[in-house]
Amino acid sequence: MIEILEMTEEDVPIVSRIEEETFSMPWRADDFLEMIRCEYAYYVVAKENEEILGCCGIRNMCGDGEITNVVIKEIHRRKGIGEIMLKGLMEQSQKIGVRSFTLEVRESNYAAIRLYEKLGFVVEGRRKKFYKKPEEDALIMWKRTGPGSGNSWMEL
Repeated sequence: MIEILEMTEEDVPIVSRIEEETFSMPWRADDFLEMIRCEYAYYVVAKENEEILGCCGIRNMCGDGEITNVVIKEIHRRKGIGEIMLKGLMEQSQKIGVRSFTLEVRESNYAAIRLYEKLGFVVEGRRKKFYKKPEEDALIMWKRTGPGSGNSWMEL
């Protein structure tokens, strides 16, 4: 049974290793430690039988949740773990005041894009040459919530 738990300092070395195995420009352990110590951030891990399968995290940027990491061990991908983690993360992030969600994703990461669309995210922009190793554009995706979300200039 998969559990979604708040990330602890003890989880960081394993999460950092998964990140290194997955991404060409991974976060370092210090980056994760900094985030889990912040009051405005919330990070979770997916565990099964005490094994960390992956993690994801969010930072509260004035009510907008910037999803910063979504990573799963390669052997555990395409099993719905990312969806379970993201749903749990988005539910729990309400505790730090998040009302809407945004993220960047490599334009070639079709599996991730499909998952985000399934969760209600839509592409609203592009960052040219955002990623390196290899150089690639990032799609900016948003999942906006109802009135009062603070995301519309007309609400100001």
